[in-house]
Amino acid sequence: MKALVKFAKGPGNVEIREVQEPLCGVDQVKLQVAWCGICGTDLHVYHDRFRSFPPVILGHETAGTIVEVGKNVRGLALGERFCVLGASAVTCGRCLYCRQGQFMFCQERRGMGHGVNGAFTRFIVVRPDQLFRLPSNLGLDEGAVCEPFAAAVHAVCDLTPLRAGDVALISGPGPIGLLCLKLLAAEGIKTIVAGTDADRSRLELATGIGACAVVDVSRQDLLEVVRAQTEGLGADVVLECAGAAASVKGCLEAIRPLGHYTQVGHFGKDVTVPLDHLAFKQIRVAGSVGYTVATWMRMLKILEQGKVRLGDLITHKLALDDWKTGFAACEGKSALKVLLQP
Repeated sequence: MKALVKFAKGPGNVEIREVQEPLCGVDQVKLQVAWCGICGTDLHVYHDRFRSFPPVILGHETAGTIVEVGKNVRGLALGERFCVLGASAVTCGRCLYCRQGQFMFCQERRGMGHGVNGAFTRFIVVRPDQLFRLPSNLGLDEGAVCEPFAAAVHAVCDLTPLRAGDVALISGPGPIGLLCLKLLAAEGIKTIVAGTDADRSRLELATGIGACAVVDVSRQDLLEVVRAQTEGLGADVVLECAGAAASVKGCLEAIRPLGHYTQVGHFGKDVTVPLDHLAFKQIRVAGSVGYTVATWMRMLKILEQGKVRLGDLITHKLALDDWKTGFAACEGKSALKVLLQP
């Protein structure tokens, strides 16, 4: 079968290769991949800015249909549709964090798409506990967006204290930022979204999703807009989703004293930011990475209730052979969420 493989360390070194179809173990389930989304992590692995273990098949934002069930597996049937929690592909199961359900911090953890083979291919095998049944009102294409949506649910619902009447600021209208906006809009939180001139189409989409105001920081003063929307006080909560030093600076200036700041974006390098704001404004800070199993359960309840839809964030659906076009569209911000179909 064909697969998109990182075949060696170093920038690039990614190509379509023929690989052996995986065998389904007695304690595993085999899925036919319907769609797999391109994530920023895939781009980082491509550029060798994220640890990987080549040769390895890329891709982890996926949904598919069961085609084989191991003989020891119970309660699952052929043809059922699932999204996949790929980040827990390998964990020790014994450490403090595994025992607390915080598998993201297990020292032995390896995720699909970089640590073990991922889903930019036709078939994958996973453990039953990695499978989350898709609600009947959700298509397989939207199912492939469940993994990044779970990351947004973790940032917004698990880590950011929100109250009715709050004003929120999201900086960075990429896929995660707009998924966070969908959650805030569903809860009736007045939300401002900031981006740059390169984000023009994404800012337009943010308005349609429910942002009360959008700010192009290349042309507008973020602090002025936030003050105008908050009677001069500043934002109650901020979610930094861009992973850029200038974005952090703007967020720390725009948040009110005693506000809450959640760092969602990842930088991939050291940055210089004005941290004195944390002390002088007595800001509460949380960092967000990944999710928990409980997050995934909450995420699927949100989708089943129909409060949030994911399809409007899918801008491109491409064949696996067109992966270069998809990667380039993500890096050039001409796309939002790109799905590949193996």
